[in-house]
Amino acid sequence: MKIIFSTDQIYLHGGLENVMAQKANYFSEVLNYDVYILTTEQNQKPACYSLSPNIKLIDININYIRTKSYVTKDNLKKMFRHYRQWNHIMKDINPDVLIVCNQAFDMFWTPFRFSRVLKIREFHSSRCFEETVRIKGGFFQKIKFMITDFVESKFDKLILLNRDEQAFYKTKNTLVIPNPIGDQQLKSALVNKKAIAAGRIAAVKNFENLIDVWALVVKEEADWELHIYGQGDEEIINQLKSKIISLGLERNIIIQNPTKDIIKTMLEYSIYIMTSHTECFPMVLLESLSVGLPIVSYDCPTGPRNIITDGKDGILVENKNTRLLADKILLLIRNDNKRQEMGIMAKQNSCKFSMDIVMQQWQYLFTQLKNIN
Repeated sequence: MKIIFSTDQIYLHGGLENVMAQKANYFSEVLNYDVYILTTEQNQKPACYSLSPNIKLIDININYIRTKSYVTKDNLKKMFRHYRQWNHIMKDINPDVLIVCNQAFDMFWTPFRFSRVLKIREFHSSRCFEETVRIKGGFFQKIKFMITDFVESKFDKLILLNRDEQAFYKTKNTLVIPNPIGDQQLKSALVNKKAIAAGRIAAVKNFENLIDVWALVVKEEADWELHIYGQGDEEIINQLKSKIISLGLERNIIIQNPTKDIIKTMLEYSIYIMTSHTECFPMVLLESLSVGLPIVSYDCPTGPRNIITDGKDGILVENKNTRLLADKILLLIRNDNKRQEMGIMAKQNSCKFSMDIVMQQWQYLFTQLKNIN
């Protein structure tokens, strides 16, 4: 079987890139599929995450201008070249399955070309805030949603990461398959006075609030540290650093560069903290569970509640309740037994997202779609 993953790039650290690499490796190494990763703006940079040498990487060097809208003149001109090169590659490879992993122009033409190919669209972010825009948006926004809904309905399947997200889609071709996590032999000892957070440095991750939370924590537990791993918006990074300095927390909060092996890094920590405004199915929470790292997270829409079992392997806190989040972190800091118990349950509960279990769902999907077609 030949499979193409289509995305913008695979050189940046991120949950989408991480899970795509894991699935591609499984298809290639375990199932012996022919796997291709097609990118539009890799710019000859190496892949961020380890890939099987059998996977073929193809970059068509479109390089959309990400600081501008897709519908600007410059990007629209690039779209025509994108289509021509995409079309040529599809004819050349003749895949059995095409998995569109990211939002780009190719999403709009993919369902209408190459009828023999199974076409699957993955979604890695939440649509929970879209409903308000659908209701209150203007004429052109409503037209955009109508077009998007129509195009999405023409894919063989839309893959969502949790059941809560299904309510936000207007088509009947959705299926929930969660992200997988590889089996980990190691477990954090949970004895270091350090907590960790990780992710793309962007407004949606709400790291500014995390600093406020940690300021409350260190008022009572001054010897604990918080390390934030990530890269992203330089303006936001500078704002976060300035806030840390203004609060006198330079010794308690450290912003670290991203690491290629976040799981190994997590072994040095005792608590994982998430303060995002919204998350669909964050890989970093699966990675935390896999090494027995208890989680304290806002119950933000829609991902954490579909991963964390509240009171068992972590703690879900009322969304945006800064004081309560700090109090729950302090609870785990001060209660070694509770922290260790949650760590054991985290390790056990990660098994339901194991690579073999999740990838069996993908295999079944391919078989089912082939039989239908």
